[in-house]
Amino acid sequence: MTVLILTSEEDVTADMVVTKLHETGVAVMRLDPADLPGKALMSADYARGDFEGHLSVNGHVLSMGGLDSVWVRRPGEPAAHAPRPSVWLTAETHQALFGMLYSASARWMNHPRNADQARLKPWQLRTAHLSGFAVPPTAITTSPRLAQQFAKEHGDVVVKSASGPPPGDPALALPTTLVGPDPDFSAVAAGPALLQRYIPKRADIRLTCVGTQLFAARKAAEPGQVDGRYGDTGHAWEAVPVPVRIGRSVHEYVTLAGLAYAAFDFAEDEESIWWFLECNQGGQFGFVELETGQPISEAVARWLSQRKGRRTT
Repeated sequence: MTVLILTSEEDVTADMVVTKLHETGVAVMRLDPADLPGKALMSADYARGDFEGHLSVNGHVLSMGGLDSVWVRRPGEPAAHAPRPSVWLTAETHQALFGMLYSASARWMNHPRNADQARLKPWQLRTAHLSGFAVPPTAITTSPRLAQQFAKEHGDVVVKSASGPPPGDPALALPTTLVGPDPDFSAVAAGPALLQRYIPKRADIRLTCVGTQLFAARKAAEPGQVDGRYGDTGHAWEAVPVPVRIGRSVHEYVTLAGLAYAAFDFAEDEESIWWFLECNQGGQFGFVELETGQPISEAVARWLSQRKGRRTT
């Protein structure tokens, strides 16, 4: 069997899983779509009612018939490293590569179709509600009047990005920000704003779901801390048990989303309630594993190395 990992050349998290796969004797091909065409070659043949496809990377050839699973980690944009990259060439390469991969009968972590939907923050919030999570009251609006009304109704409010930092060099940081009293929301008319009731938290929770396995980690927060991604609190991540109710909601969420892997972020308040903040279908787990010792990379490798048609965990 062979596992295909779609990711950039420098990806320490992927390296951890590759090591586990090699330890169990599973063949691995690693491809950055940015290297196609160029360092990588592909060919797909649709004839006489049959399909044959091949990928070649650094002289190693992978037949689509021998492909068991695909891990979409952090791939580059198709054809980005081509001698003459263009929007057209990217579109053509994407059609060719993913059209071939979709034609194979491989298992996906995660399928790009489901991953694209799972990235949408408004969809995440609705799915979190349906899954039974505690979700802070949230509004996404381009109306200054409605934004003002939301802030008046819920008191302390944070504003955050729905899509993450915009692409650019140097990269921008967009931390979740607590809105002050009597805010001016006139700028909301220029673009959608995501407003959410502020949850005073005593800890951040990162829960990583791999198939049916759950790994939860907790990091104590500083008083008044808003965004745990920025700044050093002086606390480390520690492994914690997953409450039964949270476990049920996680499994419901990933079932609705069609995900084999997901990284959930929660805010734990003073009453020990885990408030859903977001679910990153491609979130990092290396930093949690290194601090807690949780065998997340081993779980990912085990899921990827399950043969097609077998029950996965």
